[in-house]
Amino acid sequence: MKLTLIYENLRIALGSIRTNLLRTILTILIIGIGLTALIGILTAISSIQATISSKFTGMGANSFTIENRGINVQIGKRELRNKRYGSISFREAMQFKDEFDFPAVVAVSHNATGGATVKHESDKSNPNVMVIGVDENFMDVEGHNIARGRNFTQQEIKDNRYVAVLGSALAKKVFPNNQDPVDKVILSGGAKYRVIGVLEEKGAGFGSQSDNILLLPVTNVRQVFSRPNMSYKIVVKANDSGQVDVAISEATGLFRIIRRLTIHDEDNFNINKSDNLSRLLIESTGQVTMIAAIIGLITLLGAAIGLMNIMLVAVAERTREIGIRKAIGASSKAIRNQFLFESIIIGQLGGLVGIILGILVGNLMSMALQSDFIVPWNWVILGVVVCLGVGLASGLMPAVKASKLDPIESLRYE
Repeated sequence: MKLTLIYENLRIALGSIRTNLLRTILTILIIGIGLTALIGILTAISSIQATISSKFTGMGANSFTIENRGINVQIGKRELRNKRYGSISFREAMQFKDEFDFPAVVAVSHNATGGATVKHESDKSNPNVMVIGVDENFMDVEGHNIARGRNFTQQEIKDNRYVAVLGSALAKKVFPNNQDPVDKVILSGGAKYRVIGVLEEKGAGFGSQSDNILLLPVTNVRQVFSRPNMSYKIVVKANDSGQVDVAISEATGLFRIIRRLTIHDEDNFNINKSDNLSRLLIESTGQVTMIAAIIGLITLLGAAIGLMNIMLVAVAERTREIGIRKAIGASSKAIRNQFLFESIIIGQLGGLVGIILGILVGNLMSMALQSDFIVPWNWVILGVVVCLGVGLASGLMPAVKASKLDPIESLRYE
């Protein structure tokens, strides 16, 4: 009997929704747009966080970087050291690489320029190629793989050979129509280089140009792209991820000796684990998430008020229907449940529309960043719960009002 009554209430609620289809669609769109704003923004933020994590931890959790302590970086209210110190010289970087006695791989590199042009015969790249001077260990610690050709050899680095490895995007630009770049000669920085390899594609998410790069021997970059106070970066990849902190301590002690610091001197260099910057960036997106959630919830509050107003209008329009149902024996509880079911169904339909649109809109950011398709299940579940709450809150007062109508007065209405 109870199930029959629930079924009857659902049937009447769905019939009322079909009867007032335009009004129902507009109400669903109001709720859907509010939830789209919430789910869409939060999905986009989740995509950004996933991209940050993948890009900045590509070297692995067992890596850390030694850099010049002269960079002023501020993320939100957190600021890294900003006092300017001397650059890390080539001699210091190579001495560290030779003397670091720890089970780890050490790579020395230098970002020469971000505006180079690479040319092969009549084909030419845009002047936005990142030129990086590297050694034979660079690809290992940075997570690059060779698609064609080979990596640099230690002897090529030592002998300052004019050889190059191209990023995949650069290779396609300079060698169109599926040409094989290996053993071809390119021109960059006024010097000619023989191509020995092409990197696998990594993607250009989060503003990076990891495929639009030209890798040259770091010894060659010192000459061809020379400038005053060139500072070199040292990346250390420990063989055992559990020994990273020990490796950092060893590296700190050795580099202090190389830079001739006394026990009273503070470090004049930075050592950052590979996930430090990504953690700071991800933490900074927390405030954006909170603001986005507030904006979405305010929109849903407006949708709830609109739904409540529509349900109150529905009660007024169907006063005679309520009187007839009560006159033939319908209880106040049955009348109340009918309007509650109607409100909840509209709320859930709006939630379904909002969730689908929100995921699609949010994943436009994933497409832009070339990251994986993301479904934020925690926010989807929250959206369903919120829409259920919106339906209950919006329908409760109209439902109670409908259930308390006097059947005689209702029959005399209009």
